[in-house]
Amino acid sequence: MRFLFKTDYEDDIKLFPHSGYVVSYGILLALLLVAPYALSSYLMSQLVFVCIYATVGVALLILTGFTGQASLGHAAFLAIGAYTAAYLQEYNVPFPVYFLAAGLLTGIIGAMVGFPALRLTGIYLVIATISFALIVEEILARWESVTHGNEGMRVKALSLLGVTVPRDSPTFYYLCLAVLVLTIVGTLNLLRSPTGRAFVAIRDSETAARSMGVNVALYKVKSFAISAAITGLAGVLFAHKLSFISPEMFTLQLSIEFIIVILIGGTFSLHGAVLGAIFIVMIDPFLTYLKDDMPGIIAGIAAAFGAGPATAGSIQSSVAAFASLNGLKGAIYGIIIVLFVLFEPLGLYGRWLKIKLFFQLFPLYKRATFKRQKIYVKSERNR
Repeated sequence: MRFLFKTDYEDDIKLFPHSGYVVSYGILLALLLVAPYALSSYLMSQLVFVCIYATVGVALLILTGFTGQASLGHAAFLAIGAYTAAYLQEYNVPFPVYFLAAGLLTGIIGAMVGFPALRLTGIYLVIATISFALIVEEILARWESVTHGNEGMRVKALSLLGVTVPRDSPTFYYLCLAVLVLTIVGTLNLLRSPTGRAFVAIRDSETAARSMGVNVALYKVKSFAISAAITGLAGVLFAHKLSFISPEMFTLQLSIEFIIVILIGGTFSLHGAVLGAIFIVMIDPFLTYLKDDMPGIIAGIAAAFGAGPATAGSIQSSVAAFASLNGLKGAIYGIIIVLFVLFEPLGLYGRWLKIKLFFQLFPLYKRATFKRQKIYVKSERNR
């Protein structure tokens, strides 16, 4: 087990606490760089979506995990970034310009959403962000002169330094990976800054943060703006990956998927955003398997246990009918959220920390190691 002795303030804010982080992350980065030459095109496409979803997950962590402001409207920010790219592309604006413009515009709109949300907390803030998402979806459907309405917009392959970059090329994957890495590194530096520490203080206790001189309103708006801007950048990549966008693609269900990313991965760690993105992207192949192959497997098991052909066929048709239900995906999401909230509130990354600590302390590990006693500020005890 490694013990870290911190003798200076700089030791507490190092980007890499010790050399082991440099080695492990270096190996991971090397594997990701050679992935296009070792994996199939399907898996590479899934990796691109993991990078995009993880970028949005990091943005949502800044707002929800580190500042404590709930949001179910990030699909709207993703849509604003995607439509900004598609619209400016029609006027032959180069990729670097509309990429940055999408992030800037989405950040400004995020700040505008943050202002009226200053007096809202909890479920009321969630309702406000849902309302914003519905308003944006309606605008995209009605503003036909800009968004082409429900007909949608085609998004051409991006051009970088005069070279066309197809959406299935290794270059596009490297671009998405670079955006994710820069977002994670930038967020780590943000959290080590006074702004990031103010975010965490607001999350833990607004009363205590205000008493320490933190301008709560200003930092809440900053959090909304930064989170929205990063989501807008991810929206540009999302639009290029799909090559076609329409209002039906940016619904409340997409916002719920982003929330699931951080809930399942872990709401207090950037690692959780990546793990949650991997989980949410890979659940679609699982559902495809459930619809296509599971009915036959269950019927085969029933036949092996003595069920007749008629009974096995009935079971197969029943399972197939259940698997093809439109609400099956939402039901599975709901079950997953409930299970994680009840049995693993720290998410996948929290489970990994427990496993790692178990082997580090074995045989002295205690089950109560991760149980944290809740401490109240005196002014909050009667709330």
